[in-house]
Amino acid sequence: MKKHTVAVWVLAAVLSLGTATISAMAAEGWAQSGSSWVYYDSNGNRVYNAWKKGADNQWRYLDGEGNMATSAWVDSDYYVDSNGIILTDKWLKLTNDDGEYEWYYFGSSGKMMSDAWKKIDNKWYHFDGDGRMELGWILDDMYYTGTDGVMRTGWQKLEPPDEDDDNRDRVTPGIDSVTDDDGRYWYYFSSSGKKFAPDSSDGDYTARKIDGTYYCFDETGAMQTGWKNVRSSSNDSIEDYMYFGADGKARIGWYSIEPPDDLEGYDGDVEWFYFTNSGKPRAADTERLTTNDIVKLNGKSYLFNHLGNPVYGLKKVYTGSGDDDWTTFYFGDKNKSCVQKGKIKVTEDDGNKSDFYFADNGRGYNGVKDNYLYYKGKLQKATDGQKYVCYRVDNKNYVVNSSGKVMKSTKVKNSDGVKFVTNASGQLTSADEDTDIDSYVTEPMEPYCTED
Repeated sequence: MKKHTVAVWVLAAVLSLGTATISAMAAEGWAQSGSSWVYYDSNGNRVYNAWKKGADNQWRYLDGEGNMATSAWVDSDYYVDSNGIILTDKWLKLTNDDGEYEWYYFGSSGKMMSDAWKKIDNKWYHFDGDGRMELGWILDDMYYTGTDGVMRTGWQKLEPPDEDDDNRDRVTPGIDSVTDDDGRYWYYFSSSGKKFAPDSSDGDYTARKIDGTYYCFDETGAMQTGWKNVRSSSNDSIEDYMYFGADGKARIGWYSIEPPDDLEGYDGDVEWFYFTNSGKPRAADTERLTTNDIVKLNGKSYLFNHLGNPVYGLKKVYTGSGDDDWTTFYFGDKNKSCVQKGKIKVTEDDGNKSDFYFADNGRGYNGVKDNYLYYKGKLQKATDGQKYVCYRVDNKNYVVNSSGKVMKSTKVKNSDGVKFVTNASGQLTSADEDTDIDSYVTEPMEPYCTED
């Protein structure tokens, strides 16, 4: 009881100090009326529905009955505490009808924040149209505030917005909740707090570079993993895809994985792919392999087919637009799958092993190399029991024996007894002393290349 008496005297002091004592109708100021405080104007009239300052320079409100309001709302936008003082730059915690806590904030003017963002102690909060601090997914699910109401930025692992929950703005579990990973996804929020989500025109998935690394997001902004078509092309090309690991990061460089389920034509369950720095798989534009598609990676040359796999074996590679504009390249077995050079014994597509020579650029050699004749890399030699054969390579007619060696400056007879005479370069000059040699010339043996 004594404490209550002291409190009353303190309140009386802050209200009355500096104002005239209310003893007549001529003085303005505060006066105690029973257990309440009232205010009289200079005419001695009691004041209603108005704000008035006390001697402590704090604003208080006189309600419709002229009594000082305490612990009450004023005009739905202001609040006075138990001493009747208007709240400014302060939080207010109240309990709603369901027994849940709700937080409000009042600015420097005393007006409640509503339908707006507010930076408080270097942290951002959002308040709904009724002034309540919002929690969880808010503003069309483009922002997220934790259980403490603070706007989240950067990476956050969250349960997705529940479109069937009318109260999701205030009951969505926060990221600080102790839950397992089931049903939660990673989302990325910019420094402004806005969630990254693709535009509807971007398709189902979009890649975005964050801190130097590409990540994939679906239309809701949830981070994705695995193969994703991020270019929304109708061509069903491997180049439309990117691969994202369990950490969400786009794979860069070599990676051995299962191909995308949506694409067909792969031989194995697991294939090698090479991803550029932008995460795009290396691949030929069409099934027609060309020398323009050959790329050098870490000192080795590779050719990727239209499926994005490095080719291996003996391949027909086009050097121009014509059907005859091609040569061979040998890419070794599947474990190598890169351009091979020099003299190599190769198993052709018909199952036979043949000697080949590949130039420093990997192309099958055309012409004479170390006294042996090659066409598109394949050694040209007399076969089927013949001793000597004349092959036309690059419009030159060379005579070779059964081992493929070029016969230079000599006279030899083939299996039919025809005498071939050659010059210093091994080219046929006459056959049985006939200089019209076209009928004695054979087209070169073409390589049997493996097909993808």
